[in-house]
Amino acid sequence: MSYQHQYVDGTRIHFPIGKVVCIGRNYAEHAKELDNPIPTEPLLFIKPGSCVVPTEGGFAIPHERGSVHYEAEIAVLIGKPLSQKPTPEEVLDAISGFAPGLDLTLRDKQSELKAKGLPWEVAKSFDGACVLAPFVPSCTFEDETDIGIRLTINGQVRQDGNSNMMLNPIVPMIQYMAGCFSLQAGDVILTGTPVGVGPLNVGDELVLELPGASRFESIVR
Repeated sequence: MSYQHQYVDGTRIHFPIGKVVCIGRNYAEHAKELDNPIPTEPLLFIKPGSCVVPTEGGFAIPHERGSVHYEAEIAVLIGKPLSQKPTPEEVLDAISGFAPGLDLTLRDKQSELKAKGLPWEVAKSFDGACVLAPFVPSCTFEDETDIGIRLTINGQVRQDGNSNMMLNPIVPMIQYMAGCFSLQAGDVILTGTPVGVGPLNVGDELVLELPGASRFESIVR
């Protein structure tokens, strides 16, 4: 599929979305709020590119399938191939942009699958399970270890984190991912969610931000 990205200078590019590589429990307080142990190594899972939808115009949730939880995350767009544990310099060179995004989860289904020791794909990879705002270029940020992520719902701040709180910082995280499987131009990295996750409801009005860099409004349909 192709996905349109709005850059801060007003230009637009079309970039084909590949896979979405995610890391779980990358903020200690989020792991605690779901009563999960903190992983001793990065906990990775993948969403297909087909589950990506834009924030623009609002997005639908499968509310008939139980509780749908939001997880606000810093999304990273990969612009060059990476493999075989690249150097930090290679990772930074391959990062094309950053955006606020939502990793949506069918929480009831995930809890059921976890209790049986089964994979999470059904709960994490449904159509519309990755909501992405437009990316801003990587040069917008002087330091990838100090990027904020904020989610406001119906006027109330629900999540307010920063990449400096991550257990696995962005560059080492991507090095680890690329050492497990090749990353291609158009792949997106979801870097984990801070504390404060919860259910979405139809009609909720959202503001997703990388504070000081980008701000986008959306609504749950």
